[in-house]
Amino acid sequence: MTLIDRAATPAPHTARGVLTGVGHLGQTTPPAPPAGRLAFLARRMWTYWLGCAGFALILATTTGLGPHRVWGACAAVGYGTAAVFAVRNSPRRAAWAALVGAVLVPLTVLVVSGEAQSEVGVVERSAALLLHSGSPYLPHPVHTVDYDPYLPGMALFGVPRALFGNGPLTDARVWFCLTFLACMGVAAGFGRRQRRSDGVLSLAAFPAVALPLAVGGVDLPVVALMCLGLALAGRGGSGTAAGVAMGAAAALKWTAWPLLPVGLVLLAVTAGRRPALRAGLAALSVAATAVVPVALADPHAFVEHVVLFPLGEGGVRSPATSPLPGRLLAEYVPDGAVLATAGLVVAAVGVAVSLLIRPPRTVRAAADRLAVGLGLAICLIPATRFGYLVLPLVLAGWFRYPTEKGGASSAEAVGLPACPVGGDTGP
Repeated sequence: MTLIDRAATPAPHTARGVLTGVGHLGQTTPPAPPAGRLAFLARRMWTYWLGCAGFALILATTTGLGPHRVWGACAAVGYGTAAVFAVRNSPRRAAWAALVGAVLVPLTVLVVSGEAQSEVGVVERSAALLLHSGSPYLPHPVHTVDYDPYLPGMALFGVPRALFGNGPLTDARVWFCLTFLACMGVAAGFGRRQRRSDGVLSLAAFPAVALPLAVGGVDLPVVALMCLGLALAGRGGSGTAAGVAMGAAAALKWTAWPLLPVGLVLLAVTAGRRPALRAGLAALSVAATAVVPVALADPHAFVEHVVLFPLGEGGVRSPATSPLPGRLLAEYVPDGAVLATAGLVVAAVGVAVSLLIRPPRTVRAAADRLAVGLGLAICLIPATRFGYLVLPLVLAGWFRYPTEKGGASSAEAVGLPACPVGGDTGP
């Protein structure tokens, strides 16, 4: 090849018209951020851990919830220790110290003492009802704690206690935590680089995730299955595995159902219509297997618990009353509930139209689209709380976790070229 030929030949990273792993033409691999920037951020991690310690300490001294006080005291020590390790330039030890202090220690203390959020008792009671009567829902709920606003699949986390009685390993929180870590670990396992486990470690130690992991938040297994479903959808293949993961998430809670259109569109773009159709059938089959028999067993109880109560229209008012727009509209504006519902419908239609006009072509783009849709829904539902925002936070943040070469785990999780933040198809 002559010198002129070499000059005329485009470099591999600028070649156009090459079929990439995301199923469209012309996408290239942007350069990784300078190593010096990552090193600078690593040296400043002590400020992040110190901020987490301050948040935990404030929560421990101000909240009236016993489980949250326990978490705050334990987490403050763990995050403080993590800050010390970060100052000594030991980032992995810092992350482990944060995980132990903010998740493992408070979870152990709370399981042994029996303290838990009310959701844990609801799930465990629902499992006993499901095994006894075929329905996890009380037919005539009187008090707030009598309601189970989750879909029937959530009751499975309480089955160990219903079958084997009280014990550390039968606590529903343990199974929430294990499911979250297992699903996120499998999703990260699709990567081709190192530090895949670091992403799960850092995510679990993040305060908004560590707190519900320890006290018993039901949203974490849901969002973990959603992340797994997206990772499998972006990976392509037959679509069956992605459909099963998405269907499992949809069997736990209504908030997972927006995953289905987003994940199926992503799969159609990356693998084709046939795998997307196969995934849709698998997802609906899994969800229907969990939901339909229970709904038919006691339709009135199902509607009261799972439909009316979360919307604030049940016989007892939902305690989810965080001052988000939907709740403020419903409480202070005439016909505000109607306006909030109308806004929710408009937001859903907008996201659906965006999927048709500009379908996401990468996992990170799909996660962003889903995070936006869920964020809008959480803000507009009349009965809502700030804790639900962990869903869009995890979806938006998980697929951006930086690798040691500066890429994002969104690309790694499906074997795609790494992209810096902002270089992907947006929502």
